[in-house]
Amino acid sequence: MIRRLLVATLLFLMPSVAAADENDTAVIRQMAEVGDATAIENVKKVKNVILMIGDGMGFEAVTAARIAAFGRGLGLAMDGFPYIGESLTYSLDDDQITDSAASATALACGVKTLNGRIGETADSRPLKTILELARELGKSTGIVVTCDVTHATPACFASHVKTRVNTWEIARQMSQAPLDVLLGGGYAYFLPGSNPESSRDDELDLLGAMRSRGATVTTDLAEFRRLDLARVKSLVGMFYPEHLPPKGKRAVDLPELTQAALTVLSRNPKGFFLMVEGSQIDWEGHANNLQGSVAETLDFDQAIAAALEFARKDGETLLIITADHETGGLSINRTTTRGMSLTAGWTQGDHTANVVPVLAYGPNAQAFARVLQNHHIPQLAVQGWGVKNFTRFAYDR
Repeated sequence: MIRRLLVATLLFLMPSVAAADENDTAVIRQMAEVGDATAIENVKKVKNVILMIGDGMGFEAVTAARIAAFGRGLGLAMDGFPYIGESLTYSLDDDQITDSAASATALACGVKTLNGRIGETADSRPLKTILELARELGKSTGIVVTCDVTHATPACFASHVKTRVNTWEIARQMSQAPLDVLLGGGYAYFLPGSNPESSRDDELDLLGAMRSRGATVTTDLAEFRRLDLARVKSLVGMFYPEHLPPKGKRAVDLPELTQAALTVLSRNPKGFFLMVEGSQIDWEGHANNLQGSVAETLDFDQAIAAALEFARKDGETLLIITADHETGGLSINRTTTRGMSLTAGWTQGDHTANVVPVLAYGPNAQAFARVLQNHHIPQLAVQGWGVKNFTRFAYDR
């Protein structure tokens, strides 16, 4: 039997609001504040917020990882969350298909924007991020990724540029950002141009600048593992010149880096904000590589397990799991009886408009058990910090 994929194009009568108007700052702010108006009833105080983003991770990527690891059973850390919702990821581009920059800006700033923008509105106005807000509240902050730290998702939480390709400027801003932990790859963008490993054409020594401000800075994994993290106040670890290699080839994985970040950040009595990204689920989706997608999703899930264990013991931590978008249009077609062999199909090699998971645990987690716009997620998260309208804070940056 020959299976054919039928692609249908549907034309709709669009609302009277023109697309150009949606890119106007005032209209975007009005749209975003509608989300802010959906306040959490009987809001509970939150000390820490951990936001974990599976880049490109749709529901089917999670399903594939679950079947590959546990057959017909449950067993993922993600399976242990009491509240489950889903998120719409579209950007303000005409085709509504987001890139990682627009979606991460929504997750970091509570405002939808155009593809390519890093922490800015569609008209290039810088927005305050949830990470910057956390620092204003006296909390510690951290970013942990398996990509170059100047890549779109981490960049949106700690920098503000018009286009995601401006990695030199992203690195410069991130070196000055209010970060207590920064772990991943990409040290080539932080070295002066005279260094043979540098990807810069100027002589800015950004690692040196962070070290001079008191951070413990390392690009050596063995040195990182010798650190007494209980004594480290600020930690910068970049272990590859650009992205980390894929799961199975990299020397350090996301669970270890996540645990290190929690050890450093949790010493602040006022709490912390931590963003963790499983960066390379997306890349395996672009490549239509099922085995790679499963491996990266399971690595991300193990990092979730570390965060969930911390949240359960702590009792004051809101843990949120989501994705910036789905990649590849994955569909599970067939498995063996025990689930040890998977056959899957992909509709394409790019991002889709599919909804993505939202999982939550901890104080106010029930507020995420519904269909959400992606920019509502940070708006809801900060209400436990006593912030009632994050969009206003973002625009008043």
